[in-house]
Amino acid sequence: MTPDRLRAALEGVPDPDWLAAALRRVAAEPATIARFFPAAGRHCGRGDLAGAPGWTADEAARALLLTALPADHATHAEALYRHGDAAEKRAVLKALPLLPVGAAGVPLLHDAIRTNDTRLVAAGLGPYARHLDPASWRQAVLKCVFAGVPLAVVADLDRRADGELAAMLAALAAERHAAGRELPADATDLLDRLTIREA
Repeated sequence: MTPDRLRAALEGVPDPDWLAAALRRVAAEPATIARFFPAAGRHCGRGDLAGAPGWTADEAARALLLTALPADHATHAEALYRHGDAAEKRAVLKALPLLPVGAAGVPLLHDAIRTNDTRLVAAGLGPYARHLDPASWRQAVLKCVFAGVPLAVVADLDRRADGELAAMLAALAAERHAAGRELPADATDLLDRLTIREA
């Protein structure tokens, strides 16, 4: 996803003038993002965006507000995450790949993955999760299996999945089988693919 695609998807928001003005103001006065960020849902709506699959209007608007910040103010994202509600946290996580923060946002991913909020876990495993080290990434994938988060949300799943993840999934499958339970279908499919690939 790019800022341009998000902007195009937001063309029909209820209050486009508010968003345009907010973007200009944040670019000129970065500290004002603290006021505009929480208000995005009221002015732009919270529905799914047809032009940006997987994004809601408020998430997209908040991501654009973050991209409007001057590069040396990108650290505002951490404060907005730490003090935000669940919807605001998801927007920050989804915006991370669009921001010039390098790996500085990884602590936010760790925080999201530790929660019991499956939507935060899902947002944390988007494209920015490429910055997670392999061990943390594997644990996050297992968290998805445990929490019932569809593995389709995990960016680069097939590329990053390896023999160690296969062993972890196989151990979990054996535990569940012994308890008379099964892995979710998408986890079973992944394990099957990895078993064939690693053979």
